This record gives sequence, structure tokens and C-alpha cells, in this order.
Amino acid sequence: MRFHWYTGQVAWVLHRLSGLAIVLYLVIHIWSISKLSDPATFDAEMRLYAKPLFRLGEIGLLAACVFHALNGARIFLVDFGNGARYHRQLFYAVLVLSVVVITMGAIPILKDVFGGGR
Repeated sequence: MRFHWYTGQVAWVLHRLSGLAIVLYLVIHIWSISKLSDPATFDAEMRLYAKPLFRLGEIGLLAACVFHALNGARIFLVDFGNGARYHRQLFYAVLVLSVVVITMGAIPILKDVFGGGR
């Protein structure tokens, strides 16, 4: 017997993973801010966050937030609207819209990483 992933299961897993990623980011963010006690430490931390690896991490954060928000709206429509009939189409719409919004947000970050920005 072979396991088959359905769109509802994929949406559920991606929603939970994006939520966990956002929570993990918030924990790390609060921890890193709490150790910034003087201007020199702050400046060193900001230089670290300007490195390409962290800038690419911003794209990951953007992706998690955008997908989680749009999928949350889809869940609302499915649960409280008439979206249960169209849950598969709504999920694909969320994926497409997520890719568009993430791409639009990632372009300025990537330009900055590769020297084309600011």
C-alpha cells in the first residue's frame, strides 16, 4: 500500500511548519535583542545581520510569513465561508499568490545582497 498526500494534508503540514519557523524566528530575535546592551554590541550585531546569509534568511522569513498569512485566510474561508467546496483551488491560489508576493519581496533583498541595491 502506497501513501498518498492530499492537498489538505499538504496545506496542514506547510501551515504548521511555517508557524513553527515564525515562532523560532521570534525566539531568536527576542534573544538577540535582549543581549544588545551597548552601542558597540548593537553595531556589531547589525553588521552581522547585513551579511548575505542573514539577508537570504530574511527571504525565508518573508516566505513563512506570507504563506502562513495567506493560508490562514484560506482556512478562514474554508471553515467559516463557503470555501469547503473549493479548498483545493484555494490552496493552489494561495501557493501561486505566495510565490508572487515572495518574489516581489525577495527582489529588493537579492539586489541588496548582490550589490545592486541602495
